[in-house]
Amino acid sequence: MGILQIQAVNKHFGGLKALNEVNIDVEEGTVHAIIGPNGAGKSTLLNCLIGRLLPDTGTVTFNGNSLLGVQPHEINQMGVSRVFQTPEIFSDLTLRENVMIPAFAKRDGAFSINAFARVIDEAEIKDKAEAMLADVGLGTKADDVAAQLSRGDKRRLELAMCLVQEPKLLLLDEPTAGMARADTNNTIDLMKEIAARGMTMVVIEHDMHVVFSLAEKISVMAQGTVIVEDLPENIKGNPKVQEAYLGGAHL
Repeated sequence: MGILQIQAVNKHFGGLKALNEVNIDVEEGTVHAIIGPNGAGKSTLLNCLIGRLLPDTGTVTFNGNSLLGVQPHEINQMGVSRVFQTPEIFSDLTLRENVMIPAFAKRDGAFSINAFARVIDEAEIKDKAEAMLADVGLGTKADDVAAQLSRGDKRRLELAMCLVQEPKLLLLDEPTAGMARADTNNTIDLMKEIAARGMTMVVIEHDMHVVFSLAEKISVMAQGTVIVEDLPENIKGNPKVQEAYLGGAHL
């Protein structure tokens, strides 16, 4: 049994069947990619995992606990962190301050930017934030304002903000979207380092270079359902994948 189990999940929006009997089992300590064309249901599924949507039927279980009906901030406290398509950071704050805020939230069980003023001088939180920035390659930029960062470094900062919470599961929604190839490759290297430490990751991504560089198993979605789940080397030549994902073209 995996750390994340998605069983027979269905979600309708009026007459649209966004998710149809979705089953995915993510093993602990692995990188599991979810791919598929636009409209396949990937974002809807992700929103069911983080509590933004409630499935009509089915179950979502993380670390033995149901996530159905659990609020997003409570899911985060359970050990699930998400990296969004567009980096969600505090642009006007320094990198150090950005990482201190989620560190404080994890410690006290609630997120509040208003509480930030009383943690500025807390050495333990500050040291933890600086160590995490160094870990993702941003140690020399701790005093920089986040708005000044490149897109690739904003993604590194957001990863630091997630990792400082010591999650058991990291959900990455198109983590290299909009990046130049150099930033993409640097991000792949960083995620490989994180994965090597045993972090469980679910990656939703369109860039096949990213997917095949990271994934140990791949679930392919089309029209709201999982049509194939297999090892990366078997996905590339699978005719169902080529037809559904690329209209018959080779991956």
